[in-house]
Amino acid sequence: MKILAIESSCDETAAAIVEDGRKVLASVIHSQVAEHQKYGGVVPEIASRRHAENIVGITEQVLADADMTLSEVDAIAVTYAPGLIGALLVGVNFAKGLSLASGKPLIPVHHIRGHIAANYITHPELKPPFLCLVASGGHSHIIEVKDYTDFRVIGRTRDDAAGEAFDKAARSMGFNYPGGIYIDKAAQLGNPNAYKLPTPRVEGSPYDFSFSGLKTAVINLVHNANQKGEAIDNNDLAASFQYTVCKILTDKLMLAAEHTTYKNIVVAGGVSANSGLRTALEAACSSRGYRLYLPELSLCGDNAAMIGAQAYYEHQNGNVANLSLNGCASVPISG
Repeated sequence: MKILAIESSCDETAAAIVEDGRKVLASVIHSQVAEHQKYGGVVPEIASRRHAENIVGITEQVLADADMTLSEVDAIAVTYAPGLIGALLVGVNFAKGLSLASGKPLIPVHHIRGHIAANYITHPELKPPFLCLVASGGHSHIIEVKDYTDFRVIGRTRDDAAGEAFDKAARSMGFNYPGGIYIDKAAQLGNPNAYKLPTPRVEGSPYDFSFSGLKTAVINLVHNANQKGEAIDNNDLAASFQYTVCKILTDKLMLAAEHTTYKNIVVAGGVSANSGLRTALEAACSSRGYRLYLPELSLCGDNAAMIGAQAYYEHQNGNVANLSLNGCASVPISG
């Protein structure tokens, strides 16, 4: 089954054609990062406008790259939630138009489910059940993946997502947007023990995260140093911050794995590209005899290939939408 997938939940306009949930025939991504950098983050109105301008050309390009026509596609898939509502609506309405014009079924895909499914492309042998950490700019979850369309959240952030904390801490250090990649590069030159940073805990919820206090600690440290005219070593601070975030994510995930007895551990989302997190998880899983699955770097961020991968299993489960499908800014992964 060949599925044409559309992704427009944030600031990447993407289209892909995926066969049987595992094989990518073509994938095209148009990033708006350069435009949003001047504002220090994504501006929703600009993102929506750029999606509207680019989505037709991106889709034409992916069909050309796959040497296919729309009539040769078996279904249309689209991210319908969660995300920036204006950005989502561009993709949803475009996909509805393609479905109506072609007579192909329309498959709605949850964005976080798509991130998890990126691992089915990288690891064709991977099958549920498994335990998954999803860490990105907008989400931090520990999810029990019981089946391809059966999910149970057992841990989540109570405030900021890990990727959001990276971006805001990076901004305080003077790094450009998106901050995660700059912190990762600086951290490789710094001492992770140079600055003592807090590791917040959520009382009574051992698998839940809290990154707001950690982010604020970094911002206050930089602000106080600037007021006193003291120098901050950005490499050391980046290393200390990255080490702390990665330790929190790793420790919570390992605790959840121990208590749920899962041996297959999967990681997804933009933060899964972070070298410190990959190293920490590889060491933790190796020492416990767990099998770790990481998406290839090109599939960590937002892309349409992951949406096409998950769409195959949504279709198999009978999850097909009609033309009343709407974009939703926030929907639980189990919804």
